[in-house]
Amino acid sequence: MSSGLSIRDVSFAYGSRPALTSVSLDVAPGAFCALLGPNGAGKSTLFALLTRLITTPAGQIEIAGHDLRAGPRKALARIGVVFQQPTLDLDLSVRQNLRYFAALQGLSGKQASARIDAALDRLSMRDRDREKIRALNGGHRRRTEIARALIHDPAVLLLDEPTVGLDAASRSAITAHIHDLAAEKALTILWATHLTDEVRPSDRLAILHRGRLIEDGIASDIAGAASLSDRFLTLTEAA
Repeated sequence: MSSGLSIRDVSFAYGSRPALTSVSLDVAPGAFCALLGPNGAGKSTLFALLTRLITTPAGQIEIAGHDLRAGPRKALARIGVVFQQPTLDLDLSVRQNLRYFAALQGLSGKQASARIDAALDRLSMRDRDREKIRALNGGHRRRTEIARALIHDPAVLLLDEPTVGLDAASRSAITAHIHDLAAEKALTILWATHLTDEVRPSDRLAILHRGRLIEDGIASDIAGAASLSDRFLTLTEAA
């Protein structure tokens, strides 16, 4: 059974307005795939479909070998998600937020504590675990959300524009952490962004524009002799 992510011919429309049209994408275990697209490209719609916030009869989605339509519980149990909008309880501490999520995943006692400690250590957040979320800066809040998404040991990690509103240093640090996770834990990563500087030349890159995938390959190959930023502008303007 594959622990990767497979999207096949997925389409979705809001009434008469198409948001995604025949999108197909495979991401292998241990791969970091950047889903790059301008605002309104359909990235958040795709994430809503992957997390079953919305559904569509068009196409097929498999998560770690589980068909999302046929076996939604098994599929959803294998993903960790960091949404674009923050979802932490501001009046709880870092550890309390994580313990609450662990309980939702059926984890308690020593097992939950061990998973929480491991996730906090991985994101360099153990020394802040007693601080309330509202006392943290944006970068540390995002690290907490990523730690939370890892507690139940998912096979696939989905991040929908996780660096929105952060300064350049925080964005760089979080992007580096996620690349490390893909390499160290063989996690399948789908990272949605509209910022080309978050994509490394060696990254798998899929460019989404107006609901269609217009490029899929290695970032340096797609950029060619140009900078990725210039190539991205050329592709989206042409499309």
